[in-house]
Amino acid sequence: MKIICTKSNLAKGVSIVSKAVPSKTTMPILECILIDATTNIIKLTANDMELGIETTIEGNIVKNGMIAIDARLFSDIVRKLPDNEITIETSDNYQTTITCEKAVFNLSGKPGEDFSYLPYIEKNDPVIISQFTLKEVIRQTIFSIADNDSNKLMTGELFEINNDMLKVVSLDGHRISIRKIELKDTYESKKVVVPGKTLIEISKILSGETEAEVKIYFTNNHIVFEFDQTVVVSRLIEGEYFRIDQMLSNDYETKLKINKKEFLNCIDRATLLVKEGDKKPIIINILDDAMELKIKSSIGTMDEEIFIEKEGKDLLIGFNPKFLIDALRVIDNEEITLFLMNPKAPCFIKDETESYIYLILPVNFNAAV
Repeated sequence: MKIICTKSNLAKGVSIVSKAVPSKTTMPILECILIDATTNIIKLTANDMELGIETTIEGNIVKNGMIAIDARLFSDIVRKLPDNEITIETSDNYQTTITCEKAVFNLSGKPGEDFSYLPYIEKNDPVIISQFTLKEVIRQTIFSIADNDSNKLMTGELFEINNDMLKVVSLDGHRISIRKIELKDTYESKKVVVPGKTLIEISKILSGETEAEVKIYFTNNHIVFEFDQTVVVSRLIEGEYFRIDQMLSNDYETKLKINKKEFLNCIDRATLLVKEGDKKPIIINILDDAMELKIKSSIGTMDEEIFIEKEGKDLLIGFNPKFLIDALRVIDNEEITLFLMNPKAPCFIKDETESYIYLILPVNFNAAV
């Protein structure tokens, strides 16, 4: 095999597929990136058996062939080469020479035939969404997936399609994030749980342009995202997702409107007094036209008051400040509405159309007051 391509094209392709290279594996071939130039295109692939990414890059194929090269080493070499054309040439015994200007690297590759290809997925009836929308939906929900495997379903996000509506849900046992997006077309109903890792990596690759589209294909075991010159194939998480609707309620005793930025900045300031790992709640006292926020830690105390519009009862309630900050940071509205029932019941932050809903459980703060 012999190919020639620019450093920028190769570096971009390597950066995209590297996201599917496993950090630990018992199969050394999976630690490689496959360079496939057996046809008239140059294709790069990485696969950790849960997540596979394939992308094509522009370049000149002088001689057809393929080779698997250690991903970490290849990535480091490409990144540090001069900004010029790179030639990659392999011999019959899989020795690989990478040349750029006066720099020449000789590496041992592995036979491309040994590489685990991406599973073949029959692509029918794609759901089409803009890259911008998908990237935003992931950003606005991914923070509330669980980061451990004690419940596999919590490490993923529910993607549910009903007619022209996509609903994305994540939860970790303390909070729930829901985003609803209206699609341009109507689709058959689908309900799958996509691994959080897949969505995090896709979010990094997406350009986020409004005009650029993503095609999403579903099978019983896999989800496929196709955009630009890239295909991402991921296994789905098996199992029945949680019955979210049973956790949501429209009942409330206290409803308040508040300036989002002011509320966020206030909580942000309060957390200056909380050491990492400390579980100090922020205590919120809701009165007629003001909200008092208090925090007390071993470092000191903070009190602040902000203006609100309130309907219903006064309320004293405590929250993990990080959970409030995470939700507030991803809401784009200037003004937000909070719905509360009592000090033990969840707080709902949602807009009128319920295009977003954030449920946050309160914490017991008796000991902290």
